[in-house]
Amino acid sequence: MAIAAAAVVVPLGLIFFISGLVVNLIQAVFFVTIRPLSKNTYRRINRVVAELLWLELVWLIDWWAGVKIKLYTDPETFHSMGKEHALVVANHKSDIDWLVGWVLAQRSGCLGSALAVMKKSSKFLPVIGWSMWFSEYLFLERSWAKDEKTLKSGLQRLKDFPQPFWLALFVEGTRFTQAKLLAAQEYAASTGMPIPRNVLIPRTKGFVAAVSHMRSFVPAIYDMTVAIPKSSPSPTMLRLFKGQSSVVHVHLKRRLMKELPESDDAVAQWCKDMFVAKDALLDKHNAEDTFSDQELQNTGRPVKSLLVITSWVCVVVLGALKFLQWSSLLSSWKGIAISAFSLGIVTVLMHVLILFSQSERSNPAKVAPTKPKSNGEASERSQDKQK
Repeated sequence: MAIAAAAVVVPLGLIFFISGLVVNLIQAVFFVTIRPLSKNTYRRINRVVAELLWLELVWLIDWWAGVKIKLYTDPETFHSMGKEHALVVANHKSDIDWLVGWVLAQRSGCLGSALAVMKKSSKFLPVIGWSMWFSEYLFLERSWAKDEKTLKSGLQRLKDFPQPFWLALFVEGTRFTQAKLLAAQEYAASTGMPIPRNVLIPRTKGFVAAVSHMRSFVPAIYDMTVAIPKSSPSPTMLRLFKGQSSVVHVHLKRRLMKELPESDDAVAQWCKDMFVAKDALLDKHNAEDTFSDQELQNTGRPVKSLLVITSWVCVVVLGALKFLQWSSLLSSWKGIAISAFSLGIVTVLMHVLILFSQSERSNPAKVAPTKPKSNGEASERSQDKQK
């Protein structure tokens, strides 16, 4: 991490990790004391507590970096957002797609109950991963033999969730890069599938399982397509911390769960068809630099995240001053060394967080070496190899 960037990232990291540890501690206390007595009471409390952490990252996008997220959808869908359970299926275009989802969830009033299917290593990230675990995110190992049972039990737990939630599922399984696109195109050409231009080939097993277990209590699928205008640099975590703005276009189409086919094979094909349509939609966006088929909705920029980060800064700074005054930590070389070591820890953790978010470092999809017997068999083998 460059010195100039570290000068910005480390102070923000101190605020984030200290406040985050406080949030984790509160979550842990309620998990041990409240959840055994009433799971739904714990969920209601955790929704509020988790927002105290998530809103710091919303502030990072809205107020620090000034990223402009433009939502294109119809008025009926816009007014339904945050008022119902929804399975959110999006292409994985940028390093901060998950944060884009959080921003839209915050605008819709369901940030604290926004969930996602994540890779298992995510839950070990200090602060943010721990908070996700307390918030009932679903963590998979990318091995269907191991993940099938985990996904089924996790989805069933959501059946009695007391407030509207969004569950985000990135069925491409990895973030988009040109190298991964070339691999997907090679595989599609070898199996007779439509050759993608702007998306990767979806892995349908997780989607089929989600629909199978959620169709009885989740009324809608939010078909979300993320695009970056030609004039805007792609947003990354490092750019956010450095206060560099970007523009993100989001196309949202509400699809009724009850309209999906019944059989697993038909649901899998429905998912593939959805991504073929996404590909065509992104072709059109590339030509027009906008989503012209839907209305641009005014999502605003609420001050709640600004109030939360201001409160955390005051609490952390005053707490640090009181601690330094009480401990006289900076009055000895030993204390100075401990302080320097702590800053080094924060720097390393922020570096890990930034690297973890980078698409170039996510696992690429593997291409099947030979042509399978049929498209259906090809799809299933591809998914097993990619996980």
